[in-house]
Amino acid sequence: MNVSWSRSLTLRLTLLFALAAALVLFLLGLLIGNLVEHHFVQQDMEALSGKMELTQHILKRNSKTQGNKELGRQLDDALTGHHGLVVAVFGPSVQPLYSNENLVFPSALLNAPSANGAERPIKWTAADGLPWRGISATVTAGIDGNTPYTIAIATEISHHEHFMSGFRGTLWVFITLATLAIGLLGWVVVRRGLAPLHSIKRQAAEITANRLHTRLPAEAIPLELAALTDTLNDMLSRLEESFRRLSDFSSDLAHELRTPVSNILTQTQVTLSRARSADEYRDILVSNAEEFERLSRMIADMLFLAKAENKQIIPNQEQIELAEEVASLLEFYGMLAEEKDVKVTLLGKGVVTGDRLMLRRAISNLLSNALRYTPNGGAVTLQINGHPSTVTLTVKNTGASIPAEHLPRLFDRFYRADSSRLRTTEGSGLGLAITRSILIAHGGDVRVDSADGTTQFTLSLPISG
Repeated sequence: MNVSWSRSLTLRLTLLFALAAALVLFLLGLLIGNLVEHHFVQQDMEALSGKMELTQHILKRNSKTQGNKELGRQLDDALTGHHGLVVAVFGPSVQPLYSNENLVFPSALLNAPSANGAERPIKWTAADGLPWRGISATVTAGIDGNTPYTIAIATEISHHEHFMSGFRGTLWVFITLATLAIGLLGWVVVRRGLAPLHSIKRQAAEITANRLHTRLPAEAIPLELAALTDTLNDMLSRLEESFRRLSDFSSDLAHELRTPVSNILTQTQVTLSRARSADEYRDILVSNAEEFERLSRMIADMLFLAKAENKQIIPNQEQIELAEEVASLLEFYGMLAEEKDVKVTLLGKGVVTGDRLMLRRAISNLLSNALRYTPNGGAVTLQINGHPSTVTLTVKNTGASIPAEHLPRLFDRFYRADSSRLRTTEGSGLGLAITRSILIAHGGDVRVDSADGTTQFTLSLPISG
């Protein structure tokens, strides 16, 4: 059997169906055979028991009259017309007194007679090969009424044996053919039952990268496969979303890399178009170095995000006072706040466990964004709140609200809510994605809300780390 058939669900279900049917039919065949056999035993027992009672009656009556000769005549008269029936009478010490035919009874029958012959009969095969079934019983008679006699009665059952042999042969042939027929019908039923799976297979095979929006119809699917269909549709939704994000990311990445490379190439070509002074060459190299630094930062950020997505970032664990770290960052961004006349306020305290450098980077990204997009004369508020199991840091700034349709994708790589404005800045579009990766690596989360001229980022960190 090849590999495809050995893994075929249709074949497995068909074989299991056929085996179950064969087992049921086999047990049914045994039951029917035993019932028929028991019926023949009952028939034989009725005949044997009747002759046993008659023989006992004759033996008791004869014991009071003329002796063994009269007993033989009376038994012969009683057995007239009963072919295949043998009656034998034995005296004390199993001494033969009478037998209508020459038949050797087994010792097991003669040595253990019952009181009335109603015990289970004994079956044996005579020297000539004929099968017999017989019973035996004891009776006390004689002139004194105390002489023990053993009566053995047997009937030839060859016609029963021939019938049972043919019956069993026919029965087993029928069971075999019935099993094959049930197996064939089972195969048909299984094929029809698995038809929805083949339909799902055909429909799934038609789904390509350009048709990820296609969904499997659940209306015509059996109830048992509805969960599978829902799971596949959910998977297609996730794949469509991931593919879209990957496509957007590839496009954004190409654009982000094209800009500095184009700047460097254009500037270099212009420089080489004519001879220039050493100071001019120095200025051009400085400008190129700035573009290379931008490329280097972008590559480093991409590597950081790749490690985060593959869970290769393992933060150090140390006690961190958030208020102290935020205050340290405010000193660094103080000059930018003063230039824009932005009022910065820090409120609250909280201690968390995590990697100091990573958390400083995440907070710095949010603080930098807040100061960058807060208009002159605006305000930035940082609020630290302690909760039973978490500590939250909220970075709130005034300014234009972010449209609601942009909020769910704000933490995507290279995503910008206002691309025309943001491409003029130094940001690479990776800051918020890195912030989220850092928070996830610490077992926390970050969310954003923007409405009524206020944008608020909330970092949530577990106290225990």
